[in-house]
Amino acid sequence: MNSCRGSAWILPLLLAIRIATGASPALPNIVIILADDLGYGDIGCYGATRIQTPNIDRLAAQGIRFTDAHSTSATCTPSRYALLTGEYPWRRPGTGILPGNAGLVIPLDRITLPRLLKKAGYRTGVVGKWHLGLGGSQGPDWNGDLKPGPLEIGFDYNFIIPATGDRTPCVYVENHRVAGLDPRDPIQVNYAKPVGNDPTGKDHPELLKQLPNAQHAQTIVNGISRIGYMSGGKSARWVDEKMADVITRKAVDFIVQNQAQPFFLYFATHDIHAPRVPHPRFAGRSPMGPRGDVILQFDACVGEIVTTLDRLRIAENTLVIVTSDNGPVVEEGYRDGSTEKLGNHQPAGPWRGGKYSIWEGGTRIPFILRWPARVKSGTSEALVCQIDFLASLASLTSQPLAPGEAPDSLDILPALLGESPRGRRRLVEHAQTLALREEAWKYIGALKEIGSQLYDLASDPGETNNVASRHPEKRGCSVIN
Repeated sequence: MNSCRGSAWILPLLLAIRIATGASPALPNIVIILADDLGYGDIGCYGATRIQTPNIDRLAAQGIRFTDAHSTSATCTPSRYALLTGEYPWRRPGTGILPGNAGLVIPLDRITLPRLLKKAGYRTGVVGKWHLGLGGSQGPDWNGDLKPGPLEIGFDYNFIIPATGDRTPCVYVENHRVAGLDPRDPIQVNYAKPVGNDPTGKDHPELLKQLPNAQHAQTIVNGISRIGYMSGGKSARWVDEKMADVITRKAVDFIVQNQAQPFFLYFATHDIHAPRVPHPRFAGRSPMGPRGDVILQFDACVGEIVTTLDRLRIAENTLVIVTSDNGPVVEEGYRDGSTEKLGNHQPAGPWRGGKYSIWEGGTRIPFILRWPARVKSGTSEALVCQIDFLASLASLTSQPLAPGEAPDSLDILPALLGESPRGRRRLVEHAQTLALREEAWKYIGALKEIGSQLYDLASDPGETNNVASRHPEKRGCSVIN
């Protein structure tokens, strides 16, 4: 018998014996799938009826669906910073929404989720949207080594979209280099003035697939004008319609290549962020236009990851989380018909607001966790947040955190695993201002022209009845976790 083939069945058999005897399973593989701008009400298991998300719904049926889960922030860069560092982004200047040519905003001496798991023996990888900057204070050198970046903060491998799909440069970065770049055609990027001779959306709207607003009317790549100017790098430029397939294939490859050891994959999709340009397999398949189509596309990407885990027979001891970086936005940057075709669909579900908003819809997001070897299926009302991944996974993997590391991250592992109905007691929500959640109470310090706000989400989930004047004792809450 071939020795490799002969040993292939041993690990699954030992795991099965361990589960059957009630012993704790070995360290699980960990896969975090982070959608972009996917709202609480955008998927079937959270109440959507105009869109079908069978792959995500199946995960929810097999795992835990959280109803009071949050990103820290109502926008992307801040919430991603918090997820990876365990620190509220509003504590650190420079963690707002970054331009495409920003330097790395995560300090190199900071404990991060991948660095923690690497110490625990995991192989770590990030695939998909990054938007946390590359390079030093002067920003990235797109024609040279792009560092510091993901590899310098704990990842063993990266294949990333540097910023967002609507920002230049429109290229992928693999480890320290732009993937597929021809050195004879160097890249130039500028966010202040035009570079090169590429047409812009402002000057050549006849070349566009989608009409943009003024902010998105600069260099045209693949028929779509972006934020920022770009020239060069023609061989390296992405094709939007193929983006979901490209990054999902890279994520699958990472899983296949690292299946023999514990691995951590942070798979951050571009969908459902604008510009929404689905593959022809999904274009026109939903009744809600491109936004609905890319929700279907995201669901299919989740399905590819889960199918890979099943095929490799490692799903039983793989902890999979599906969530979103912030709340939803219907139409942003491009006129793609999403507003007209929304119908009775409620992207934020019962919550008020969405992306950019301090209302609950800004940070309350879908959050599903499946780990068949340990977690029973069900629904949880525990208050949980992505900022707590670091402390909770440190607990799971028996990795100590030094004083001051991940300062705002709490160990809520029992809540995440469905072993306790209680998660956090308090959470700071972050958008154009700060709000404090304390159990079902929510206090918003001040909004222009409105002033202080206090809501009892248990009886008023839509935040329509300000009861601040009736509960002055609640307005003295300090902004702590």
